[in-house]
Amino acid sequence: MKKIYAFDFDGTLTTCDTLLAFIRYVRGTPAFVLGFLYHAPLLALMKLGLYPNYLAKQRVFSWFFKGLSLQAFDALCQYFASDNSHLLRPEMLQKVEQAKAEGAEVLVVSASIDNWVQPFLSGVIVLGTQIEVVDGHLTGRFSSPNCYGQEKVNRILERFPDRQSYYLIAYGDSRGDKEMLAFADEGHLI
Repeated sequence: MKKIYAFDFDGTLTTCDTLLAFIRYVRGTPAFVLGFLYHAPLLALMKLGLYPNYLAKQRVFSWFFKGLSLQAFDALCQYFASDNSHLLRPEMLQKVEQAKAEGAEVLVVSASIDNWVQPFLSGVIVLGTQIEVVDGHLTGRFSSPNCYGQEKVNRILERFPDRQSYYLIAYGDSRGDKEMLAFADEGHLI
């Protein structure tokens, strides 16, 4: 039977939330602090469960990146991954490499934007949150649902719909991974 490994990215393969690290890397600390101070009331409502997580994330993302060309954004993603490989957990990278050596399909299923996840890892399929681009520029909106919770399972099934044809091994670290871990034949909470 075919084996598929599904790894969460932030906190599982990495040591931190890469959205925050990416914003700080691209915009610098002063702009990072200003942007989060501006969005503090919204983020507080999100933490209280009064405002949806995905909308808060999209508003913050839009604040920092709306209007940027896709070409410039992708270049920033490449630089970010190249300069921040230290964010990857060596023990988890070893699991990824072992899975690839077995000949298994390896997925990274993440709420992070797939544009900056992909440059960190070669030979894996990234199922992340996707950004909307119009006329070569970022609109600040997402073109897919935020890949969090049940959406992680939906993305796996979209890519591999015949669930009886594979053995799924999943790794995650947070409540956003709960559904994926429960869906897997082997779910590993890190």
